[in-house]
Amino acid sequence: MAESILVECLDCGQFSDYHPSETLCPYCGSEWRQAVYDFASLGQRLPELIAKRPFDMWRYRELLPIRNFNPSLAMGEGGTPLIHAPNLGLMLGCPNIYIKDERQGPTNSFKDRQAAIGIAALKEAGITEAVLASTGNVAIAYSAHAARAGIKLWAFVTSLVPAEKMREVAIYGTQVVKVTATYDQAKKLAAEFARQRGYYLERGPRTIPSVEGMKTIAYEIAEQLSAMEMALPGAQPSSTNGNNHTGQRQEEARRAPWRVPDWYFQAVSGGLGPLGVQKGFQELMAMGLTDRIPGMAIIQAEGCSPMVKAWEQGLEVAEPVLDPRTHIATLATGDPGRTYTLLRQRIQQAQRAAQGGEGLFAAVSDEETFRTIHILAKMEGISVEPAAAVAFAGLIRLVRAGKIKPSDVVVVNCTGHTLPVETSILGDGWARSVEIASGTAVQHSQEELLDTTPQEGLLSALNQVTAERFPRIAIVDDTPDARRLIRRILQSTGDYTIFEATDGRSAIELVRRELPDLIILDLMMPEVDGFTVLDELKSQVATASIPVIVVTAKSLTTDERRRLRGQIHSLMQKGEFMSDELLEEIQSASLLSNRT
Repeated sequence: MAESILVECLDCGQFSDYHPSETLCPYCGSEWRQAVYDFASLGQRLPELIAKRPFDMWRYRELLPIRNFNPSLAMGEGGTPLIHAPNLGLMLGCPNIYIKDERQGPTNSFKDRQAAIGIAALKEAGITEAVLASTGNVAIAYSAHAARAGIKLWAFVTSLVPAEKMREVAIYGTQVVKVTATYDQAKKLAAEFARQRGYYLERGPRTIPSVEGMKTIAYEIAEQLSAMEMALPGAQPSSTNGNNHTGQRQEEARRAPWRVPDWYFQAVSGGLGPLGVQKGFQELMAMGLTDRIPGMAIIQAEGCSPMVKAWEQGLEVAEPVLDPRTHIATLATGDPGRTYTLLRQRIQQAQRAAQGGEGLFAAVSDEETFRTIHILAKMEGISVEPAAAVAFAGLIRLVRAGKIKPSDVVVVNCTGHTLPVETSILGDGWARSVEIASGTAVQHSQEELLDTTPQEGLLSALNQVTAERFPRIAIVDDTPDARRLIRRILQSTGDYTIFEATDGRSAIELVRRELPDLIILDLMMPEVDGFTVLDELKSQVATASIPVIVVTAKSLTTDERRRLRGQIHSLMQKGEFMSDELLEEIQSASLLSNRT
């Protein structure tokens, strides 16, 4: 229970008491305000206060805008795991990647945090009916929590929202209003509906409980990284590969009890998530629990990326995208409004104050996103919806562009998991429809979206070739993790017979004995290295024509590259190749072999 909740107006700077039903500054009428707490006092007491509480978002109740916490409303929101991603890290040459798995909330998305605080605040204020606009997950989360609290909800969703999500909203008893228009138009319609009927309107980043719910992600990450370091003395997340962050982390441990990553990644539509997370990290610093703010990497879909374009052009205000061109409908917010401006200002403020807090805004294509869904599922066993995959696709792009260092500790928000809803339990008439004529709105049916969705890399590679041409593959590498990763890539796309050799001498014997159709070879091995293996195999008639793909971490000299010329099909650097690229090299070798 928060002991003292004040609200600061972001425009006039005046403070006032917090009331859930009060949506405007009483002094200037601004909608943009933020909650403020007694950070100096709470910083000293918080670790002791939370020590015996369950690991969920309500453990931080003194820093939430709820005066009387009602445990009967809670459904286990928050407290999601922070999962190390070793395979993705190995593929990218960035071993300290962690996934904040928000799929494990009550309705399988990070919006549970926003809804849990929002509905608790409405219940406390005696509000019984509310309205919101949504691209899917917000409506699902609010519907579940509203049902538990006995609050009637009206959800305005665009017709591009997947039907499975709409049905789930309806199952909870929410009145679904399907709007044939853009999300920004749906928001305007919801606002007018709420105004006319006098209902409470959920306003995203302008709603204090929404921002406060999202900030708990930052609190949990800082706690979890700290716990990992304490559980593994001398093997801190930032120094697992022996990099030079070890001294920096040791110094941080002396200054502050909790840890923050170097980068926090999240895909965004309107930007509420990172705005709240950024506020959470700032509050941790204000309480003395951490001593810096991580870099914020904000990723959008290329077909609707107003924040990215504004950042690249150095604009203070993002220009709206009136015609979103992405199949990822849940990220098709064309007008982020003031949210982008606040994110940009706070990044710049943190940098000026030497508190860390770098910023990166990047966009990824739908094709990159769909390919990344396959990579995550097949490499890490994590299935995500496209909106969540956008963040991971952004990570891949920025690592490969050199924006993220190999030694950086990275946390990616895995924001949601799409789960289908049984169609037969609702019957007819579960939604009302509103069509808004618009010359600029992109209006497609669900069938059209499915028909035009690009086929992504891994699936394309599987359909075009591979195991039929190269059923028997030998992997030669002295590093177990590298062999495991390559084996996993191959097994995820075809029925191969795979042989493994852990050194050069056994590789020569293996290839002579089994005569595989393809060899994937490391160069840096003790005693008999990859160069020697190549020379020996090329000198024998039975093995000379077997294609070889070299995968190595070694930086080759000019002489070494000359030595490989004519001996191998292709050369790939470890830590710089993605699974689909390896499969493309196998495909290319197959086509070359067919011609010869």
